Amino acid sequence: MANRRALSWSAALRDLKDDRTRRQDVREERLKTTAGLRGTPALPLSAWRGRSGRRYVVGVHPAGAFDLDEMAEAVVIAVRRDDTGIAEMVSVATSNESPRDHLRRTWLDRVRNSGATELHVHRLADDAAERVAIVNDLQLDTVEPAQV
Repeated sequence: MANRRALSWSAALRDLKDDRTRRQDVREERLKTTAGLRGTPALPLSAWRGRSGRRYVVGVHPAGAFDLDEMAEAVVIAVRRDDTGIAEMVSVATSNESPRDHLRRTWLDRVRNSGATELHVHRLADDAAERVAIVNDLQLDTVEPAQV
């Protein structure tokens, strides 16, 4: 007497296909950096995975000492961390080439007041349209996108 489980290949393939087509959660995926190399400082890098599955590499900056010029032509993710180190997105924004410091300062003050302790900056988008697409990919239902 053998315990055999019948496997329906068509059902398994359908489930696999459904898994790929489901929207994925937006999440941070920490990167290994040069921390283990002798003589070099660790690069403050991380990555965010969008709903599309695309990965966006970001530089990590403390929110308290953030320069407004860092927001020029970039996607900026405001982040707070819980006690275990898990990142929670507070807001995501993009800015145009033209300096609008008062809007950037207002956004920065708002996310700091919401508990953001880090700002993750993605600079690898080619143009404004691609930055807006990245913001839409990273946007959670509970997070409001901003154009600053």
